[in-house]
Amino acid sequence: MDVDAHRLELVVDPARQTGRTLLAAGVEQSYVDVADPRHLHFEYVRRMAAVADLAAPPGRPLDALHLGGGAMTLPRYLVATRPGSAQLVVERDAAVVDLVARELPALPADVRVRVADARDALTGAPRGGYDLVLADIYRAARMPGHVTTVEFAAGVARALRPDGLYMVNVTDLPPLVFTRVQAATLRAVFADVCLVADRRMLRGRRYGNLVLVAAPRAGRLPVVRLAARAGRDPVPGGVLHAAALDAFVAGARPATDAALAATDEPPPGPA
Repeated sequence: MDVDAHRLELVVDPARQTGRTLLAAGVEQSYVDVADPRHLHFEYVRRMAAVADLAAPPGRPLDALHLGGGAMTLPRYLVATRPGSAQLVVERDAAVVDLVARELPALPADVRVRVADARDALTGAPRGGYDLVLADIYRAARMPGHVTTVEFAAGVARALRPDGLYMVNVTDLPPLVFTRVQAATLRAVFADVCLVADRRMLRGRRYGNLVLVAAPRAGRLPVVRLAARAGRDPVPGGVLHAAALDAFVAGARPATDAALAATDEPPPGPA
């Protein structure tokens, strides 16, 4: 997030007294239940958590890199569901980190938090150092261009172990042009990619969040089990994979640093 520190606040959920919503300029950014970190309010977060649940046998610790931290919802979820997981959270906005540290329950020592740009952090990440990379990177409700390209995705792939998984939250509106480009971008780097979202979004009927999941190894994605989890969610979702994802991408071209530099977008790197 990239917001004025004075416009950040954590507010109590009137429907759930242990719930806290992180707002930036009045816009919801993150939600945490201070009594139950397994309670996930936003549907896209539940979809990312489902991937993390299916990444390895229950309870096995995983090494995770979170690009974008907010209120640390998914790091707290992994602490609860996979105790002992070594996690690094990269959050660009120091004001967010300070507010969360001051007003929400402390994180254990095996969760480290670093104030940095996501792409800079990837540059210094150990090769093959992580089982999971989770990206939820937004500034003023927009994903910065320098984290949307093939080159950025290649950095993620370098940081993942051979059986690792990459998840990225994408916000889009019909006809989902940006999501199609992002799917093509991940496919240019990773051997296996799928898309998980509310079925209404996949039909082009609403604005919202979609989750792309990618793996360096073909056949690694738990597509059948993920589709079952998505279908049981309070907001039922679907999964596009293989031929269905081919049809969805429909000729979209991957985003690159060079193409980004040729537009009005700033060049890759911190704004």
